[in-house]
Amino acid sequence: MVNRILRLLWVTRRPVVWAFDGYGDADNVIVQGYVLRLSPLERKTYRQNWVINLFSLVRLFVVAPKKNARVLIEWNGEIHEQETDQHGFFKFEWKPVNPVTAGWQEARVSYVSREPTPVVLAKNTCSVFIPHTYQYSFISDIDDTFLISHSASIFKRLYVLFTKNARSRKPFEGVVNHYRLLSHSAAPEGMPNPFFYVSSSEWNLYYYIREFCRVQQMPRGILLLSNMKRLHQLLNTGQGRHSTKYMRIARILKAYPDHQYVLLGDNSQKDPEIYQAIARDFPNRIFAVYIRNIRKRNEDKTRQMLNTIISMGVKCCLFDRSSEAIQHSTDIGLIKN
Repeated sequence: MVNRILRLLWVTRRPVVWAFDGYGDADNVIVQGYVLRLSPLERKTYRQNWVINLFSLVRLFVVAPKKNARVLIEWNGEIHEQETDQHGFFKFEWKPVNPVTAGWQEARVSYVSREPTPVVLAKNTCSVFIPHTYQYSFISDIDDTFLISHSASIFKRLYVLFTKNARSRKPFEGVVNHYRLLSHSAAPEGMPNPFFYVSSSEWNLYYYIREFCRVQQMPRGILLLSNMKRLHQLLNTGQGRHSTKYMRIARILKAYPDHQYVLLGDNSQKDPEIYQAIARDFPNRIFAVYIRNIRKRNEDKTRQMLNTIISMGVKCCLFDRSSEAIQHSTDIGLIKN
């Protein structure tokens, strides 16, 4: 009876692996994910019905972790083992034994039993991105940077989340074109620049955001989100600690010390402060900073922080419309005419 009710709610008690796309190079590879003993089933159809959208969003937080689960990853001819923590979270980080090649490469992640001959209890695939030698890498916030989210207002944010879905949510006008142009900046043909999408949104929304990016044809990139939340924490979605966002960005810069970086965000929350700290702590690594002017009452403060960043030798742009950002990118040579 319980399983029948759960199926009606599109929830399963079978163990599930959520494996998120990872990144690395010849020295270090990182892949993260969760093993869950209760989780939502994958959404197959999308209809513009607010009741269904509300229900589908809430389901993403109906999760229960599987702690101390034995997890294996197979990638590039190697197998590595890890165990989930009390939150069901796992993080593989290792130095590759075999030579690596640039591009996206599939990895298989399995939750296995502890018998001498392991039995696969759940599995999933993800990809690992190994960048080419690039001139630029791009690190972008998500909410209210390219995805209209109303992050500054919890009520507006929840209204959009509850009444829209991954295919009906909207990006800002012109932002997809801007990002696609940037993805080819100084990059060889067929080798687009790497994008990292870093957000305070929770891992619960990983597949939701990935579907939005796919539908909108955003440049393919690595999503780096915040700790998963449970159903009772739903009203606090997107309210993760901003200090962890700084650490995730810093980890990317440390992973690829030879890259020049462009940071893209908005002034609805803490992006200007975080990017100022990054520019200060990683001198000569940040080529440009873009801030969407979402919250007008923060405009003067934002300009002051950007002036501080400019004094560090970083090009900056505070913009209302993506067309202004595109023009600035053209003026500084990120986009070729």
